[in-house]
Amino acid sequence: MDPVWEWVLNIGIVLVVAVGMEFVAWFTHKYVMHGFLWYLHEDHHRPHEGRFEKNDWFAIFFAILSMATVIPGAYFQIWPLMSFGIGMTLYGVGYMVFHDLLFHKRLKKWIKVWPPKWVYMQRIIKAHRIHHSSTDQGSEKAFGFLFASKKYDKEPLT
Repeated sequence: MDPVWEWVLNIGIVLVVAVGMEFVAWFTHKYVMHGFLWYLHEDHHRPHEGRFEKNDWFAIFFAILSMATVIPGAYFQIWPLMSFGIGMTLYGVGYMVFHDLLFHKRLKKWIKVWPPKWVYMQRIIKAHRIHHSSTDQGSEKAFGFLFASKKYDKEPLT
């Protein structure tokens, strides 16, 4: 394959996977985290002691999946496999920045960018706040992490 088209293909894979991970995250959040693995996610919806949560195991799981594609992809020069892992990693970084740092303020001593000025960020914060307004497993709203419908624009930001 022509090197230019190989680059185009791999960049395309990175972008498609990074965007597609929102569906994977939505599905996993709704049917796994709020389903049969609720016992790992439950502390994320309730006050708890300490810096870490059982819910952090999900981030570790997805980081391992990402490394399981990036490392062999790079080592064996299987660029589409590596590109797949890079897309997962990009989504993970976006998730970590929005969800853990901005919304849950897990590094509140260093992060002082609140409230956001960008309407889109306000929308996903509102959606996530609505999701966290329920502390039980049956929460039926806003399972996405980096996408939220415009219907959340009507909600107050506070």
